[in-house]
Amino acid sequence: MLGAGARLGRIVASMYSWNCKRAALAGLVMAALPAGAHEVTGKVRVAGRADNSVKTIVYAEALGGQAAAKATRVRLAQKDKSFTPRVVAAPAGSTVDFPNEDPIFHNVFSLSQPAPFDLGLYRAGASKSRAFPQPAVYRVFCNIHPEMTAVLLVVPTDHITEAAADGSFKLDLPAGRWRITAWSERGQPASAEVTVGTGPGAALELALDETKFVELPHKNKFGQDYSKAAYSPKQ
Repeated sequence: MLGAGARLGRIVASMYSWNCKRAALAGLVMAALPAGAHEVTGKVRVAGRADNSVKTIVYAEALGGQAAAKATRVRLAQKDKSFTPRVVAAPAGSTVDFPNEDPIFHNVFSLSQPAPFDLGLYRAGASKSRAFPQPAVYRVFCNIHPEMTAVLLVVPTDHITEAAADGSFKLDLPAGRWRITAWSERGQPASAEVTVGTGPGAALELALDETKFVELPHKNKFGQDYSKAAYSPKQ
Protein backbone atom coordinates (compact mmCIF):
# COMPACT_ATOMS: atom_id res chain seq x y z
CA MET A 1 0.00 0.00 0.00
CA LEU A 2 1.25 3.44 -0.96
CA GLY A 3 1.12 6.18 1.59
CA ALA A 4 -0.79 9.41 0.98
CA GLY A 5 2.45 11.22 0.16
CA ALA A 6 3.47 8.65 -2.45
CA ARG A 7 0.02 8.70 -4.08
CA LEU A 8 0.10 12.50 -4.27
CA GLY A 9 3.57 12.33 -5.80
CA ARG A 10 2.32 9.99 -8.53
CA ILE A 11 -0.64 12.27 -9.31
CA VAL A 12 1.62 15.31 -9.58
CA ALA A 13 4.05 13.39 -11.83
CA SER A 14 1.20 12.23 -14.06
CA MET A 15 -0.17 15.75 -14.41
CA TYR A 16 3.29 17.07 -15.23
CA SER A 17 3.77 14.41 -17.92
CA TRP A 18 0.41 15.24 -19.51
CA ASN A 19 1.14 18.97 -19.52
CA CYS A 20 4.49 18.30 -21.21
CA LYS A 21 2.81 16.19 -23.90
CA ARG A 22 0.13 18.85 -24.43
CA ALA A 23 2.77 21.55 -24.77
CA ALA A 24 4.71 19.43 -27.26
CA LEU A 25 1.55 18.84 -29.30
CA ALA A 26 0.78 22.54 -29.32
CA GLY A 27 4.31 23.18 -30.53
CA LEU A 28 3.82 20.77 -33.43
CA VAL A 29 0.59 22.51 -34.44
CA MET A 30 2.24 25.91 -34.34
CA ALA A 31 5.21 24.59 -36.32
CA ALA A 32 2.88 23.58 -39.15
CA LEU A 33 2.66 27.24 -40.22
CA PRO A 34 5.66 29.50 -40.86
CA ALA A 35 6.25 32.12 -38.17
CA GLY A 36 3.76 34.96 -38.57
CA ALA A 37 1.81 33.18 -41.30
CA HIS A 38 -1.96 32.83 -41.53
CA GLU A 39 -3.80 30.14 -43.43
CA VAL A 40 -5.93 31.37 -46.32
CA THR A 41 -8.26 28.86 -47.95
CA GLY A 42 -10.57 29.01 -50.92
CA LYS A 43 -12.01 27.29 -53.96
CA VAL A 44 -11.74 27.89 -57.69
CA ARG A 45 -14.84 27.12 -59.72
CA VAL A 46 -14.16 26.52 -63.41
CA ALA A 47 -16.77 26.85 -66.15
CA GLY A 48 -16.31 24.84 -69.32
CA ARG A 49 -13.53 22.50 -68.18
CA ALA A 50 -13.86 18.98 -69.60
CA ASP A 51 -10.21 17.93 -69.19
CA ASN A 52 -9.28 17.14 -65.58
CA SER A 53 -5.58 17.18 -66.46
CA VAL A 54 -5.65 20.99 -66.81
CA LYS A 55 -3.91 22.67 -63.88
CA THR A 56 -5.19 25.63 -61.89
CA ILE A 57 -2.45 27.74 -60.35
CA VAL A 58 -3.20 30.09 -57.44
CA TYR A 59 -0.78 32.78 -56.28
CA ALA A 60 -0.84 35.73 -53.88
CA GLU A 61 0.71 39.18 -54.37
CA ALA A 62 1.15 41.55 -51.43
CA LEU A 63 -0.50 44.96 -51.87
CA GLY A 64 1.20 48.09 -50.59
CA GLY A 65 4.77 46.85 -50.99
CA GLN A 66 6.43 43.50 -50.56
CA ALA A 67 9.83 41.86 -50.42
CA ALA A 68 11.27 40.56 -53.67
CA ALA A 69 10.12 37.08 -54.64
CA LYS A 70 12.50 34.31 -53.62
CA ALA A 71 13.82 32.86 -56.85
CA THR A 72 14.07 29.12 -57.17
CA ARG A 73 15.11 26.47 -59.68
CA VAL A 74 12.56 24.29 -61.48
CA ARG A 75 12.62 21.59 -64.17
CA LEU A 76 10.72 21.35 -67.43
CA ALA A 77 11.92 18.02 -68.82
CA GLN A 78 11.43 16.49 -72.25
CA LYS A 79 10.27 12.89 -71.90
CA ASP A 80 8.37 10.63 -74.33
CA LYS A 81 7.98 13.54 -76.73
CA SER A 82 6.19 15.55 -74.03
CA PHE A 83 7.09 18.26 -71.55
CA THR A 84 7.00 17.16 -67.92
CA PRO A 85 5.26 18.77 -66.13
CA ARG A 86 2.86 20.26 -68.65
CA VAL A 87 2.54 23.50 -66.63
CA VAL A 88 5.19 25.06 -64.40
CA ALA A 89 4.79 28.12 -62.17
CA ALA A 90 7.81 29.90 -60.70
CA PRO A 91 8.69 33.23 -59.02
CA ALA A 92 10.29 35.94 -61.16
CA GLY A 93 14.06 35.58 -61.23
CA SER A 94 13.93 31.78 -61.15
CA THR A 95 16.01 29.51 -63.38
CA VAL A 96 14.36 26.76 -65.39
CA ASP A 97 16.28 23.65 -66.41
CA PHE A 98 15.25 21.95 -69.66
CA PRO A 99 16.79 18.45 -69.55
CA ASN A 100 16.38 16.16 -72.58
CA GLU A 101 15.43 12.74 -71.16
CA ASP A 102 14.49 11.28 -74.55
CA PRO A 103 16.83 9.18 -76.75
CA ILE A 104 16.36 11.74 -79.54
CA PHE A 105 17.12 15.41 -80.25
CA HIS A 106 14.88 18.28 -79.16
CA ASN A 107 14.88 22.03 -79.77
CA VAL A 108 13.02 23.94 -77.03
CA PHE A 109 11.83 27.45 -77.86
CA SER A 110 9.22 30.10 -77.07
CA LEU A 111 8.04 33.10 -79.09
CA SER A 112 6.31 34.64 -76.04
CA GLN A 113 7.12 38.19 -74.96
CA PRO A 114 8.86 39.87 -73.25
CA ALA A 115 11.77 37.43 -73.66
CA PRO A 116 11.38 34.88 -76.46
CA PHE A 117 14.12 32.25 -76.46
CA ASP A 118 15.55 29.42 -78.54
CA LEU A 119 17.70 26.81 -76.77
CA GLY A 120 18.83 25.25 -80.05
CA LEU A 121 19.18 21.58 -80.92
CA TYR A 122 20.53 19.29 -78.18
CA ARG A 123 20.88 15.57 -77.71
CA ALA A 124 19.71 12.94 -75.22
CA GLY A 125 21.12 13.41 -71.73
CA ALA A 126 21.94 17.10 -72.27
CA SER A 127 20.26 19.95 -70.42
CA LYS A 128 20.01 23.69 -70.97
CA SER A 129 18.92 26.41 -68.56
CA ARG A 130 17.47 29.89 -68.70
CA ALA A 131 16.62 32.56 -66.10
CA PHE A 132 13.27 34.38 -66.23
CA PRO A 133 13.53 37.75 -64.45
CA GLN A 134 10.16 39.18 -65.54
CA PRO A 135 6.60 37.96 -64.85
CA ALA A 136 4.98 36.60 -68.01
CA VAL A 137 3.27 33.58 -69.54
CA TYR A 138 5.61 31.63 -71.81
CA ARG A 139 4.20 29.12 -74.31
CA VAL A 140 6.96 26.55 -74.78
CA PHE A 141 7.33 24.21 -77.77
CA CYS A 142 9.78 21.93 -79.57
CA ASN A 143 10.82 22.95 -83.08
CA ILE A 144 11.04 19.28 -84.16
CA HIS A 145 7.93 17.79 -82.56
CA PRO A 146 4.78 19.95 -82.89
CA GLU A 147 2.87 17.81 -80.37
CA MET A 148 5.14 19.01 -77.55
CA THR A 149 3.64 21.98 -75.71
CA ALA A 150 4.04 23.42 -72.23
CA VAL A 151 3.30 26.63 -70.34
CA LEU A 152 5.69 28.42 -68.00
CA LEU A 153 3.96 30.90 -65.69
CA VAL A 154 6.37 33.41 -64.11
CA VAL A 155 4.77 35.47 -61.32
CA PRO A 156 6.02 38.32 -59.06
CA THR A 157 5.69 36.29 -55.85
CA ASP A 158 6.83 33.06 -54.26
CA HIS A 159 3.42 32.43 -52.66
CA ILE A 160 2.25 29.88 -55.24
CA THR A 161 0.17 26.73 -55.01
CA GLU A 162 -1.81 24.39 -57.25
CA ALA A 163 -5.53 23.93 -56.66
CA ALA A 164 -6.72 20.40 -55.95
CA ALA A 165 -8.94 18.49 -58.38
CA ASP A 166 -12.04 19.87 -56.61
CA GLY A 167 -10.72 23.44 -56.90
CA SER A 168 -9.76 23.85 -53.25
CA PHE A 169 -6.51 25.59 -52.31
CA LYS A 170 -4.56 26.82 -49.29
CA LEU A 171 -1.92 29.52 -48.92
CA ASP A 172 0.10 30.50 -45.83
CA LEU A 173 0.47 34.29 -45.88
CA PRO A 174 1.84 36.96 -43.52
CA ALA A 175 -0.60 39.55 -42.21
CA GLY A 176 -1.51 42.30 -44.65
CA ARG A 177 -3.49 42.99 -47.82
CA TRP A 178 -3.15 40.51 -50.66
CA ARG A 179 -4.42 39.94 -54.16
CA ILE A 180 -5.18 36.23 -54.72
CA THR A 181 -5.22 35.14 -58.38
CA ALA A 182 -6.40 31.91 -59.97
CA TRP A 183 -4.89 31.12 -63.37
CA SER A 184 -5.23 28.44 -66.03
CA GLU A 185 -3.86 28.28 -69.55
CA ARG A 186 -7.40 28.15 -70.98
CA GLY A 187 -8.99 31.31 -69.61
CA GLN A 188 -8.45 34.78 -68.22
CA PRO A 189 -7.14 34.99 -64.63
CA ALA A 190 -9.59 35.70 -61.79
CA SER A 191 -8.55 37.73 -58.73
CA ALA A 192 -9.86 38.86 -55.36
CA GLU A 193 -8.36 41.07 -52.64
CA VAL A 194 -8.25 39.96 -49.01
CA THR A 195 -6.92 41.27 -45.71
CA VAL A 196 -5.04 38.63 -43.74
CA GLY A 197 -4.45 38.59 -40.00
CA THR A 198 -7.37 40.67 -38.74
CA GLY A 199 -9.45 37.70 -37.59
CA PRO A 200 -10.96 34.56 -39.09
CA GLY A 201 -11.60 35.16 -42.78
CA ALA A 202 -14.21 33.55 -44.99
CA ALA A 203 -13.06 31.08 -47.62
CA LEU A 204 -12.43 32.74 -50.98
CA GLU A 205 -14.31 31.80 -54.13
CA LEU A 206 -12.76 32.51 -57.52
CA ALA A 207 -14.37 31.80 -60.90
CA LEU A 208 -12.47 30.86 -64.06
CA ASP A 209 -14.18 30.76 -67.45
CA GLU A 210 -12.73 28.30 -69.97
CA THR A 211 -15.83 28.13 -72.19
CA LYS A 212 -14.22 30.23 -74.95
CA PHE A 213 -11.00 28.24 -75.17
CA VAL A 214 -10.11 26.94 -78.63
CA GLU A 215 -6.87 25.05 -79.18
CA LEU A 216 -5.14 26.15 -82.37
CA PRO A 217 -2.02 24.74 -84.06
CA HIS A 218 1.11 26.71 -83.23
CA LYS A 219 3.95 27.80 -85.50
CA ASN A 220 7.57 26.66 -85.39
CA LYS A 221 10.37 28.89 -84.11
CA PHE A 222 10.52 30.70 -87.45
CA GLY A 223 6.84 31.61 -87.25
CA GLN A 224 5.99 29.14 -90.00
CA ASP A 225 3.84 26.00 -90.20
CA TYR A 226 5.52 22.71 -89.29
CA SER A 227 6.30 20.44 -92.24
CA LYS A 228 4.10 17.37 -92.83
CA ALA A 229 7.10 15.19 -91.92
CA ALA A 230 7.14 16.69 -88.41
CA TYR A 231 3.82 14.99 -87.66
CA SER A 232 5.20 11.53 -88.50
CA PRO A 233 5.46 9.16 -85.48
CA LYS A 234 8.98 8.29 -86.69
CA GLN A 235 10.17 11.88 -86.31
